[in-house]
Amino acid sequence: MPSKRVFSNVGTATGGRQFYSCRVFRISNEIELSMGLTIHLQFSGGMELLFNNEKEKTVTLPDTFTPALATLKDLLPWMRDNLLSERAELFMQGDTVRPGILVLINDADWELEGELEYVLKDDDTIVFISTLHGG
Repeated sequence: MPSKRVFSNVGTATGGRQFYSCRVFRISNEIELSMGLTIHLQFSGGMELLFNNEKEKTVTLPDTFTPALATLKDLLPWMRDNLLSERAELFMQGDTVRPGILVLINDADWELEGELEYVLKDDDTIVFISTLHGG
């Protein structure tokens, strides 16, 4: 890792100077910034039928999702555009999930977590369960 030598000028009681040497390393966040958030998605109660019959899917979100700023409001349209295999109207209504879909964030009801405003964290598990069933 590249470094450069930095000198600190510290005065002494006699007016003389002492120099202390240390190495300062430039630490880059490029790797962290280029890696997207990893989110675990689970679908049940019929939701899996809309997502290629997959009950579980782990996705790495693209760099357009800024860590510490990306919310569920950002995730839902991305899921619709990139993962949904059919009938978007059964998954979303406007910018949120359709009524009758229970959403859990790390095993907690999303209403307790801020719903659409929940800020995504790496390794979150988000579960979508349809509570609507035909008779």
